[in-house]
Amino acid sequence: MEKRSRIGIIGTGFIGGGLLKTIRLFPDLQVSSVLTRRPLNDFTDQGVYTNSLDELIENSDLVVECNGDPVYVTPLINNILEAGIPVVTMDAEVHITSGTYLSRKGIFTEAEGDQPGTLAAMNRDLVTMGFSPLVYGNLKGFLNLYPTLEDMQYWSDLQGISLEQVTGFTDGTKINIEQALVANGLGAVIAKQGMHGFKTDDIETGAVELAEKAKAIKQPISDYLLCDPEAKKKFPAGVFITAEYDYQQKAALKYLKLGAGPFYTMIRNYHLCHLEIPKTIRQVLETGSVLLDNSQKPTVSVAVISKKVLKKGDRIVRASRNFQIRGEAVAIKDVPNHLPIGLVDDIIIKQKIEPEQLIMFDDVEIRDSLAREAWDYTLKSARDSL
Repeated sequence: MEKRSRIGIIGTGFIGGGLLKTIRLFPDLQVSSVLTRRPLNDFTDQGVYTNSLDELIENSDLVVECNGDPVYVTPLINNILEAGIPVVTMDAEVHITSGTYLSRKGIFTEAEGDQPGTLAAMNRDLVTMGFSPLVYGNLKGFLNLYPTLEDMQYWSDLQGISLEQVTGFTDGTKINIEQALVANGLGAVIAKQGMHGFKTDDIETGAVELAEKAKAIKQPISDYLLCDPEAKKKFPAGVFITAEYDYQQKAALKYLKLGAGPFYTMIRNYHLCHLEIPKTIRQVLETGSVLLDNSQKPTVSVAVISKKVLKKGDRIVRASRNFQIRGEAVAIKDVPNHLPIGLVDDIIIKQKIEPEQLIMFDDVEIRDSLAREAWDYTLKSARDSL
């Protein structure tokens, strides 16, 4: 019988729990260990769960990280990579916080399944066909910068995901994090703070508008489209790339139903989260290749924006942060002293901050961590690349 690859997992939420079930469907893979901070007796299948990083490393040929907390997982990933074990993630936030530092230590890549990995896979295919991408686009169905706790608790319970996650989805923090990683990993930029996020009822029309913005600044951009609430047809849970192609193929592309050009929009109308992670697991195990990382020359980060008046002495912890702050993509060169969203784990406000104010390092007390050291390395890399 062919040897099965041993897959470790960090994270027991929607993605981690779902991946455990998915991997058990395949004869070539097995979940060997799941690292958790929770008591082991919380789980019925106690044999696979562990509180020991050493045990996870000893029993894994590859580790998938989907915990989502950069301050917690950065030292874990660091130790795993130093042990020579590749790490696949579904965690854009750890990449934009610590990924530039961590990717020097070994094979460290985002997976297919969430929007960044899906765009990276699309980009790989389109570039090999000769397309020149202008827009790496995400599709957002709804945006509310100030959701209420009551509404978010309802959707958290209904969808089976954490309150922190559903709030970050709703207020735009997640899409800003995702598109920051896409920009850094695929060599694009953001065209403005927070991105354009044009509201539209037609993806093709909105995509052309974004492509024209990219042409104007002569660089590919990472951005998104927001579905018009009055639209009769809602956006799919997908992504798109708008690209150019050699004008000599104009007639052929029209025949192939991509339109008259000069911009061609390819839409992938789904992403399947943990169901797609095994594709990247096998790619890494077989070829050692990286699908998407934060690069050694990042240009984009996600800054912290206050949602309310924050007073001196206020404490912000990760679990409830999204009711006090949100994240917005910024060019690192424009605000190098900004507080990145991934370091908001347990911070103290040092002086009064107004609503919609961009929070700087000087505004907070923040504890030392490897994630903070990794961010300092990221910032230096960004400066050195200018």
